[in-house]
Amino acid sequence: MSINKSELIGKFHSLLENMIKTQIPDIHITSSSVPLIRKHDWDIEYIEEFWELNKDDVGEIIKEMAWEDGFKYFIENLEKDFSYTFGEAKFRVNIYNDARWYSIAIRYIPVEIPSLETLNISKEVKNLLHKWKWLILMTGPTWSWKSTTLASMIDYINQNFKKHIITIEDPIEFNLKNNKCLINQREIWTHSESFGRAIKSALREDPDVIMVWEMRDPETIQAALTLAETGHLVLSTLHTNDTVQSIDRIIDSFPVWNQNQIRTQLAMSLIGIVSQILLPKKEATTRVVAREILINNDAVRSLIVSGNIHQIYSIIELSGSEGMILMDKYLEMLFMKWFITREIFNSRIRDKDLVK
Repeated sequence: MSINKSELIGKFHSLLENMIKTQIPDIHITSSSVPLIRKHDWDIEYIEEFWELNKDDVGEIIKEMAWEDGFKYFIENLEKDFSYTFGEAKFRVNIYNDARWYSIAIRYIPVEIPSLETLNISKEVKNLLHKWKWLILMTGPTWSWKSTTLASMIDYINQNFKKHIITIEDPIEFNLKNNKCLINQREIWTHSESFGRAIKSALREDPDVIMVWEMRDPETIQAALTLAETGHLVLSTLHTNDTVQSIDRIIDSFPVWNQNQIRTQLAMSLIGIVSQILLPKKEATTRVVAREILINNDAVRSLIVSGNIHQIYSIIELSGSEGMILMDKYLEMLFMKWFITREIFNSRIRDKDLVK
């Protein structure tokens, strides 16, 4: 199908407008294909009213979002992450090459930051935000609202305390405005060359709270632990499936000879881990969050130091009065309240005896 540039960009903007209206989480655009959307039940579906795009069409869409400089960087480096603003809406974008040339993954970022109450964050987790040092981790797979939940936590601090907050992001997603706090948002490659360098620089910038978008390598993890030990509240994310696996991932990121030191640092600086997943609701038109919550106490601290990480599951199970909960228990609660189907419940639980 032959179409000029202005018509192509107009159709692309209409696609974004529909994404905002329906709250569809993801759009995929690739060469030699009709664009696709990811629905709330996680299925991928072709956009029937669109046409098959060729390489040049996708290139024009990339230039619209990333400008000529961004397109040039993409051609030279084969992939690029960035954020794109359309009206008041914002999107996280990844452009990359595949066997059919250019491809784009676009994720919608809600304009409004939801409150902790809207996200059903427990009072025990909220209380962790009243501490002015140590480390809080938000973990989960891709598209589990980790960034949204972190933004909500930052917004809660911004509304209730008078502190200096620095965020280190890749890319910047939510636009955070000063309320009671001073907020400085820094983007990797735009405002700093790396997470490690930005975190070390933060020590000289007089922060009270530092939000690190992701602890993705040993250098970043070590720097974040050091910040947490030196009297700062650090919030960060990991791509892990549960709270205990998060602890293992941090420790295993380091060479064996250094792991005892990291275990001790982590045990002393960690105050809580929230691990969450997004599930399609029973009617499949929206999604619901399921969470596992670990709050560091003397028993958990001792198991981290001794290396008996797997025993922490038992501590979580026995510590409901402290606000801890296993993912299986949370899933069971969602199923018993008919928020999720039996099929989703059975596919997600760790302890298969619960099926009975």
